[in-house]
Amino acid sequence: MALTRDFKDTIKARAENDPEFRTGLLTEAAECLLNDEVDVAKTLLRDYVNATLGFQELAGMTDKKPESLMRMLSAKGNPSVGNISKVMASLREHEGITLHVHAGA
Repeated sequence: MALTRDFKDTIKARAENDPEFRTGLLTEAAECLLNDEVDVAKTLLRDYVNATLGFQELAGMTDKKPESLMRMLSAKGNPSVGNISKVMASLREHEGITLHVHAGA
């Protein structure tokens, strides 16, 4: 199911004006990765990139080609742990946040 343009615009507008929303996208993506929900994590990361710095800037931060990053975060992408870790670290740095893991019961 293709996303409508309105939804993408809504995500972008919210991300531009709401730092907590941007942090939430990254936090939720990290949690999804830890819970073996890789497809959801890739979607969240792709939304974050599209709404903020873009794939060209992310490419410069990760020493990867923009096309490779787009493919990596696509529905059919299969990023290695090293690549997804590099992307997460770069986006976390871009946002200026740290992420911590806490065990819950």
